[in-house]
Amino acid sequence: MAGSIGSALMATPRVLAFDVFGTVVDWRSGIARDSSRFLAQISRSDIDSAAFADKWRGRYQPAMAEVRNSVRPFVVLDVLHREMLEGTLFEHGIDARAVDPVVLDDWSRAWHRLDPWPDAVIGLTRLKMRYPIVTLSNGNIALMLEIARRGRLPWDAILGAEVIRAYKPDAQAYLGTAAILDALPAELCLVAAHHSDLAAARRSGLLTAYVDRPMEYGGAAAPDRDQHQEWEWRADSLTDLADQLGCD
Repeated sequence: MAGSIGSALMATPRVLAFDVFGTVVDWRSGIARDSSRFLAQISRSDIDSAAFADKWRGRYQPAMAEVRNSVRPFVVLDVLHREMLEGTLFEHGIDARAVDPVVLDDWSRAWHRLDPWPDAVIGLTRLKMRYPIVTLSNGNIALMLEIARRGRLPWDAILGAEVIRAYKPDAQAYLGTAAILDALPAELCLVAAHHSDLAAARRSGLLTAYVDRPMEYGGAAAPDRDQHQEWEWRADSLTDLADQLGCD
Protein backbone atom coordinates (compact mmCIF):
# COMPACT_ATOMS: atom_id res chain seq x y z
CA MET A 1 0.00 0.00 0.00
CA ALA A 2 1.41 3.37 -1.02
CA GLY A 3 -0.57 5.39 1.48
CA SER A 4 -2.63 8.56 1.25
CA ILE A 5 -1.89 12.16 2.14
CA GLY A 6 -4.11 13.28 4.97
CA SER A 7 -7.08 11.46 3.49
CA ALA A 8 -8.74 11.06 6.88
CA LEU A 9 -9.13 14.84 7.02
CA MET A 10 -10.65 15.21 3.56
CA ALA A 11 -14.20 15.05 2.34
CA THR A 12 -15.02 11.79 0.62
CA PRO A 13 -15.56 12.24 -3.14
CA ARG A 14 -19.07 11.73 -4.50
CA VAL A 15 -17.87 10.33 -7.84
CA LEU A 16 -14.64 8.75 -9.09
CA ALA A 17 -13.64 9.64 -12.66
CA PHE A 18 -10.92 7.60 -14.33
CA ASP A 19 -8.30 8.22 -16.90
CA VAL A 20 -8.20 5.01 -18.96
CA PHE A 21 -5.10 4.71 -21.18
CA GLY A 22 -2.25 3.71 -18.89
CA THR A 23 -4.31 3.95 -15.71
CA VAL A 24 -6.87 1.21 -16.31
CA VAL A 25 -5.56 -0.47 -19.47
CA ASP A 26 -2.04 -1.32 -20.63
CA TRP A 27 -1.83 0.55 -23.94
CA ARG A 28 1.86 -0.17 -24.68
CA SER A 29 1.66 -3.97 -24.59
CA GLY A 30 -1.52 -4.01 -26.66
CA ILE A 31 -0.27 -1.61 -29.32
CA ALA A 32 3.09 -3.42 -29.53
CA ARG A 33 1.32 -6.78 -29.86
CA ASP A 34 -0.95 -5.66 -32.71
CA SER A 35 1.76 -3.61 -34.40
CA SER A 36 4.04 -6.65 -34.48
CA ARG A 37 1.39 -8.51 -36.45
CA PHE A 38 0.72 -5.67 -38.87
CA LEU A 39 4.39 -4.86 -39.38
CA ALA A 40 4.86 -8.48 -40.42
CA GLN A 41 1.99 -8.14 -42.88
CA ILE A 42 3.70 -5.24 -44.63
CA SER A 43 7.09 -7.03 -44.53
CA ARG A 44 8.64 -4.69 -41.95
CA SER A 45 9.33 -7.07 -39.07
CA ASP A 46 12.69 -5.29 -38.78
CA ILE A 47 10.91 -2.49 -36.92
CA ASP A 48 10.73 -3.00 -33.16
CA SER A 49 7.02 -3.09 -32.31
CA ALA A 50 7.42 -1.69 -28.78
CA ALA A 51 9.42 1.27 -30.10
CA PHE A 52 6.77 1.72 -32.78
CA ALA A 53 4.09 1.82 -30.06
CA ASP A 54 6.06 4.47 -28.17
CA LYS A 55 6.40 6.64 -31.27
CA TRP A 56 2.70 6.29 -32.06
CA ARG A 57 1.79 7.30 -28.51
CA GLY A 58 4.32 10.13 -28.69
CA ARG A 59 2.11 11.84 -31.27
CA TYR A 60 -0.86 11.83 -28.87
CA GLN A 61 -0.49 15.21 -27.16
CA PRO A 62 0.61 17.15 -30.27
CA ALA A 63 -2.41 15.82 -32.18
CA MET A 64 -4.83 16.87 -29.46
CA ALA A 65 -3.11 20.23 -29.04
CA GLU A 66 -4.28 21.20 -32.53
CA VAL A 67 -7.86 20.74 -31.36
CA ARG A 68 -7.30 22.44 -28.00
CA ASN A 69 -5.65 25.41 -29.74
CA SER A 70 -8.45 25.69 -32.32
CA VAL A 71 -6.11 24.88 -35.20
CA ARG A 72 -8.76 22.36 -36.28
CA PRO A 73 -12.33 21.53 -35.22
CA PHE A 74 -12.96 18.82 -32.66
CA VAL A 75 -12.57 15.30 -34.01
CA VAL A 76 -12.78 12.08 -32.03
CA LEU A 77 -9.67 10.23 -30.93
CA ASP A 78 -10.24 7.41 -33.44
CA VAL A 79 -9.63 9.95 -36.21
CA LEU A 80 -6.47 11.22 -34.52
CA HIS A 81 -5.20 7.69 -33.92
CA ARG A 82 -5.47 6.94 -37.65
CA GLU A 83 -3.59 10.13 -38.53
CA MET A 84 -0.99 9.41 -35.86
CA LEU A 85 -0.50 5.91 -37.28
CA GLU A 86 0.10 7.30 -40.77
CA GLY A 87 2.61 9.78 -39.34
CA THR A 88 4.43 7.04 -37.44
CA LEU A 89 4.63 4.91 -40.57
CA PHE A 90 6.04 7.88 -42.49
CA GLU A 91 8.65 8.31 -39.73
CA HIS A 92 9.78 4.78 -40.56
CA GLY A 93 9.91 5.45 -44.29
CA ILE A 94 6.55 3.81 -45.06
CA ASP A 95 4.00 5.59 -47.26
CA ALA A 96 0.59 4.84 -45.76
CA ARG A 97 -0.96 5.24 -49.21
CA ALA A 98 0.88 2.08 -50.24
CA VAL A 99 -0.68 0.06 -47.41
CA ASP A 100 -4.01 -1.71 -47.88
CA PRO A 101 -6.68 0.63 -46.38
CA VAL A 102 -8.33 -2.37 -44.71
CA VAL A 103 -5.06 -3.12 -42.93
CA LEU A 104 -4.67 0.51 -41.87
CA ASP A 105 -8.23 0.63 -40.53
CA ASP A 106 -7.73 -2.53 -38.49
CA TRP A 107 -4.30 -1.39 -37.29
CA SER A 108 -5.61 1.98 -36.15
CA ARG A 109 -8.26 0.14 -34.12
CA ALA A 110 -5.57 -1.59 -32.09
CA TRP A 111 -6.48 0.99 -29.44
CA HIS A 112 -9.88 -0.75 -29.17
CA ARG A 113 -8.19 -4.04 -28.24
CA LEU A 114 -6.28 -3.06 -25.11
CA ASP A 115 -6.29 -5.25 -22.01
CA PRO A 116 -6.85 -4.07 -18.42
CA TRP A 117 -4.05 -4.12 -15.89
CA PRO A 118 -4.39 -7.25 -13.69
CA ASP A 119 -5.87 -5.31 -10.75
CA ALA A 120 -8.25 -3.16 -12.80
CA VAL A 121 -11.47 -5.18 -12.94
CA ILE A 122 -11.47 -6.27 -9.30
CA GLY A 123 -10.40 -2.80 -8.17
CA LEU A 124 -13.10 -1.04 -10.16
CA THR A 125 -15.70 -3.54 -9.00
CA ARG A 126 -14.85 -2.87 -5.37
CA LEU A 127 -14.79 0.91 -5.85
CA LYS A 128 -18.15 0.77 -7.65
CA MET A 129 -19.76 -0.74 -4.56
CA ARG A 130 -19.35 2.61 -2.80
CA TYR A 131 -18.90 5.23 -5.53
CA PRO A 132 -20.23 5.89 -9.02
CA ILE A 133 -17.34 5.24 -11.41
CA VAL A 134 -17.10 6.95 -14.79
CA THR A 135 -14.49 7.46 -17.46
CA LEU A 136 -12.87 10.83 -17.91
CA SER A 137 -10.80 9.88 -20.92
CA ASN A 138 -9.75 11.45 -24.20
CA GLY A 139 -11.05 8.31 -25.88
CA ASN A 140 -14.30 8.54 -27.83
CA ILE A 141 -17.41 6.64 -26.78
CA ALA A 142 -17.18 3.82 -29.35
CA LEU A 143 -13.54 3.27 -28.39
CA MET A 144 -14.23 3.28 -24.64
CA LEU A 145 -17.24 1.00 -25.07
CA GLU A 146 -15.27 -1.62 -26.98
CA ILE A 147 -12.43 -1.55 -24.45
CA ALA A 148 -14.95 -1.87 -21.62
CA ARG A 149 -16.75 -4.83 -23.15
CA ARG A 150 -13.52 -6.57 -24.07
CA GLY A 151 -12.05 -6.13 -20.59
CA ARG A 152 -15.33 -6.34 -18.60
CA LEU A 153 -14.77 -2.89 -17.10
CA PRO A 154 -17.86 -2.08 -14.97
CA TRP A 155 -18.31 1.64 -15.71
CA ASP A 156 -21.47 3.41 -14.57
CA ALA A 157 -21.07 5.87 -17.44
CA ILE A 158 -18.68 6.61 -20.29
CA LEU A 159 -17.84 10.31 -20.28
CA GLY A 160 -14.88 12.38 -21.45
CA ALA A 161 -13.68 14.25 -24.50
CA GLU A 162 -16.41 13.36 -27.00
CA VAL A 163 -19.16 14.22 -24.53
CA ILE A 164 -17.59 17.52 -23.46
CA ARG A 165 -16.02 18.28 -26.88
CA ALA A 166 -12.73 19.13 -25.19
CA TYR A 167 -9.51 17.18 -24.71
CA LYS A 168 -7.66 16.98 -21.41
CA PRO A 169 -5.86 18.87 -19.99
CA ASP A 170 -8.31 21.61 -21.07
CA ALA A 171 -10.11 22.71 -17.89
CA GLN A 172 -13.47 22.24 -19.58
CA ALA A 173 -12.83 18.49 -19.80
CA TYR A 174 -12.84 18.30 -16.01
CA LEU A 175 -15.39 21.00 -15.20
CA GLY A 176 -17.80 19.83 -17.87
CA THR A 177 -17.68 16.29 -16.53
CA ALA A 178 -18.48 17.53 -13.03
CA ALA A 179 -21.38 19.57 -14.40
CA ILE A 180 -22.84 16.59 -16.27
CA LEU A 181 -22.70 14.61 -13.03
CA ASP A 182 -24.41 17.45 -11.13
CA ALA A 183 -21.38 17.59 -8.86
CA LEU A 184 -19.15 20.35 -7.65
CA PRO A 185 -15.55 20.05 -8.90
CA ALA A 186 -14.43 19.29 -5.34
CA GLU A 187 -16.86 16.36 -5.21
CA LEU A 188 -15.25 14.68 -8.22
CA CYS A 189 -11.98 12.77 -7.87
CA LEU A 190 -9.83 12.07 -10.90
CA VAL A 191 -8.01 8.74 -10.70
CA ALA A 192 -5.00 8.69 -13.02
CA ALA A 193 -1.49 7.36 -13.49
CA HIS A 194 -0.31 10.66 -14.99
CA HIS A 195 0.92 13.60 -12.95
CA SER A 196 0.16 16.06 -15.75
CA ASP A 197 -3.49 14.95 -15.90
CA LEU A 198 -3.84 15.17 -12.13
CA ALA A 199 -2.19 18.60 -12.03
CA ALA A 200 -4.71 19.93 -14.56
CA ALA A 201 -7.58 18.34 -12.63
CA ARG A 202 -6.35 19.93 -9.40
CA ARG A 203 -6.16 23.36 -11.08
CA SER A 204 -9.83 22.85 -11.98
CA GLY A 205 -10.72 22.12 -8.36
CA LEU A 206 -10.98 18.31 -8.47
CA LEU A 207 -9.71 15.87 -5.88
CA THR A 208 -6.87 13.66 -7.13
CA ALA A 209 -5.82 10.04 -6.75
CA TYR A 210 -2.56 8.83 -8.28
CA VAL A 211 -2.16 5.17 -9.25
CA ASP A 212 1.41 4.13 -9.92
CA ARG A 213 1.91 2.21 -13.18
CA PRO A 214 5.67 1.70 -13.43
CA MET A 215 5.35 -0.51 -16.53
CA GLU A 216 3.22 1.89 -18.57
CA TYR A 217 6.31 2.87 -20.60
CA GLY A 218 7.95 -0.55 -20.34
CA GLY A 219 9.82 0.39 -17.19
CA ALA A 220 11.11 3.70 -18.55
CA ALA A 221 10.52 6.88 -16.58
CA ALA A 222 7.22 8.64 -17.27
CA PRO A 223 7.58 11.82 -19.37
CA ASP A 224 5.56 13.88 -16.86
CA ARG A 225 7.41 12.79 -13.70
CA ASP A 226 8.51 16.40 -13.13
CA GLN A 227 4.86 17.36 -12.48
CA HIS A 228 4.58 15.16 -9.40
CA GLN A 229 2.74 16.70 -6.44
CA GLU A 230 1.39 15.44 -3.12
CA TRP A 231 -1.93 14.10 -4.38
CA GLU A 232 -4.84 13.46 -2.02
CA TRP A 233 -4.39 9.72 -2.51
CA ARG A 234 -1.49 7.67 -3.83
CA ALA A 235 -1.90 3.96 -4.54
CA ASP A 236 0.07 1.10 -6.07
CA SER A 237 -3.05 -0.36 -7.72
CA LEU A 238 -6.79 0.10 -7.98
CA THR A 239 -7.27 -2.53 -5.29
CA ASP A 240 -4.94 -0.53 -3.04
CA LEU A 241 -7.03 2.57 -3.75
CA ALA A 242 -10.18 0.60 -2.87
CA ASP A 243 -8.56 -0.30 0.46
CA GLN A 244 -7.73 3.33 1.15
CA LEU A 245 -11.26 4.48 0.31
CA GLY A 246 -12.85 1.89 2.55
CA CYS A 247 -14.33 -0.30 -0.18
CA ASP A 248 -14.92 -3.95 0.73
